Amino acid sequence: MPDEQMATSGAHPPVRPLDTIDRAILRMLQTDGRASIRSVAERVHVSRANAYARINRLIDDGVIRGFSARIDQERAGQGASAYITLRIVQNSWRTVRKRLEALPGAAHIALVGGDFDVLLLVHTKDNRELRELVLSRIQSIPEVLGTRTLLVFEESDLSPENP
Repeated sequence: MPDEQMATSGAHPPVRPLDTIDRAILRMLQTDGRASIRSVAERVHVSRANAYARINRLIDDGVIRGFSARIDQERAGQGASAYITLRIVQNSWRTVRKRLEALPGAAHIALVGGDFDVLLLVHTKDNRELRELVLSRIQSIPEVLGTRTLLVFEESDLSPENP
């Protein structure tokens, strides 16, 4: 597939094996996505040019999907969080995913196997907003057969070990 077709289709080149330096770079960027090329290079003992090239390759290969901030949802005004499990009509995943992605507060969506089909993490201002989201928005999606809401009382981010 030509490069321009891959870029427009969202496809990535075949998966390349990662070496210990690549893995160290990934751990460092997971811990601090704002780390400078210079600090990455020093930490993994390669030149700045090598670190820059490796990070760009990891991005181009789709290993690094982006950089983001970890948010304290409660301090950001999102005091209610919940995992919502959904049972959906068979073969409706793509349609349901598009609808769920458009929901306010949707943070993570996964197609899973087991007693339910989809696991959705949401953050809302309060329980009233959460109730409205589940009862009015999610349960009104025609392909959703049923939901179960699991309230989050406390959460912690799991940070990678320092390289």
